[in-house]
Amino acid sequence: MLDIIIVPFTNILVFLYDILGQNFGLAIIAFTVLIKLVTYPLSVSQLKSARMTQELQSDPRWKQIQTKYKDNREKLAQEQMKFYQEKGISPFSSCLPSLIQFPLLIAMYWSIQRSLAATPLALLEFARGIALPNAAELMPLNSSFLWMDLSQPERLHVDFLPFAIPVLTVIVVVTTWLQSKMMTPASADPSDQSAQMARSMSLTMPLMMGYISIVFPSGLSIYYVVSNLFGIAQAWLMRRRPAAAVVASK
Repeated sequence: MLDIIIVPFTNILVFLYDILGQNFGLAIIAFTVLIKLVTYPLSVSQLKSARMTQELQSDPRWKQIQTKYKDNREKLAQEQMKFYQEKGISPFSSCLPSLIQFPLLIAMYWSIQRSLAATPLALLEFARGIALPNAAELMPLNSSFLWMDLSQPERLHVDFLPFAIPVLTVIVVVTTWLQSKMMTPASADPSDQSAQMARSMSLTMPLMMGYISIVFPSGLSIYYVVSNLFGIAQAWLMRRRPAAAVVASK
């Protein structure tokens, strides 16, 4: 079933590789930008919902609910959820961008693995799934990009250091945390279920993505870094807009 996503992903990657001077790193970057553009409307909707959730904290009725049910957590959660529904806000929307990334990460991983096939059997399987007429001329694909072999986990070797530095892993962790922070609405109520979930995701996702980056091919790390930077820029631009304009465009 995954082939429904993986085969088109692989074809697009190879096509971009062909037109971008047979540079697989640039192909991954271009493909990541394409994915972010396709999912742009969904990301905007999530950012708007997060912004509206943040503005909700100053609503008198919201404060009244918190005060009235402060000693009954179950009732407080019910009333908060009811208020979210009345306002047309999805309280868990800030977690969705991270969750949506998982199927894309899986598809991208297998697309990179197939594209950078090295064994004769893997090359044959790769060629069968490629629709480009000049696929045979492109094989095997060049996996070198900057200091990296995109088919292997990234490490930067510096002469004066006795160990290699996982540069991309650090960048992935930092950018994942920053994007999660910017897309998570602030909540003054520690018992708010959506706030608790968002805080949990903002801690676990950077660590999870860091682990993926340190053990999986560096091509996947490039995809995630570019995706994070795109998301950070989008969140920054949304934050610069007046709250009234964001709500009105919902």
